[in-house]
Amino acid sequence: MRISEAASRSGLKIDTIRYYEAEGLVPNVARGGDGQRRFSQENIDWLTLLYWLRETGMPMKVMQRFAALYAQGDETIPDRKEILLDHSRRLAKRRHDLDRCDEILARKLEIYEEYLK
Repeated sequence: MRISEAASRSGLKIDTIRYYEAEGLVPNVARGGDGQRRFSQENIDWLTLLYWLRETGMPMKVMQRFAALYAQGDETIPDRKEILLDHSRRLAKRRHDLDRCDEILARKLEIYEEYLK
């Protein structure tokens, strides 16, 4: 499939896909006889993963490390798993912090409601 469909399916913008490819984050993108990219379902799955890793705050350097390990093959699965576990732990802390913030805001709103009565 062409880059426009890859963008639509993955959630990434076309420019972002091009940037990620230039940065070495997107391995094995085939090219047609016309020189245009041809994305496979595996590429789409990978782009979707990149979308969510970035959306959840994974730094580009970590994404680049993750992609480099992926390109090296299955022997790097333990290292890739560790990167994802670290990211998951960061997300859990962030979720906890956001929940705490939500509690504080809710309490402040209650105070304002009481005041305005």
